[in-house]
Amino acid sequence: MGANTSSKPPVFDENEDVNFDHFEILRAIGKGSFGKVCIVQKNDTKKMYAMKYMNKQKCVERNEVRNVFKELQIMQGLEHPFLVNLWYSFQDEEDMFMVVDLLLGGDLRYHLQQNVRFKEETVKLFICELVMALDYLQSQRIIHRSVKSKETAMNVIQGENPQLANSVNSC
Repeated sequence: MGANTSSKPPVFDENEDVNFDHFEILRAIGKGSFGKVCIVQKNDTKKMYAMKYMNKQKCVERNEVRNVFKELQIMQGLEHPFLVNLWYSFQDEEDMFMVVDLLLGGDLRYHLQQNVRFKEETVKLFICELVMALDYLQSQRIIHRSVKSKETAMNVIQGENPQLANSVNSC
């Protein structure tokens, strides 16, 4: 049913299309204008991801189909340690799904609003990692259209390294 995988080594049987039934929804973590984001666990590997799903009808009504497919096309060709990477995509009759890296640390905006004070060395590291992510995107002829604190996800498990979320356009 329209399953796609990235160029990265798969964590599933290559002969089997990944679909919604391969994941267990653990909890919702966000909601947008025509979709939701949940924490999911892949049944066979027990690896946790974020699953973004968008209602097809709402995408059509809001004239966003082209943008959603462009985002998917771009993300399928990217892989970088400081980007939120796409691992699986598929669809059913009602929704389109994108399974991406799970970053449990919130976004940088949240931490700034909580008056979190980062050490100077940590800030320098964050800036270097973000520059490396942007440099990679530029090398792929892609412009990140929304470089701001709420688009910079933090991962507590991996030492709070920032990763840019997917707001990209190709050149």
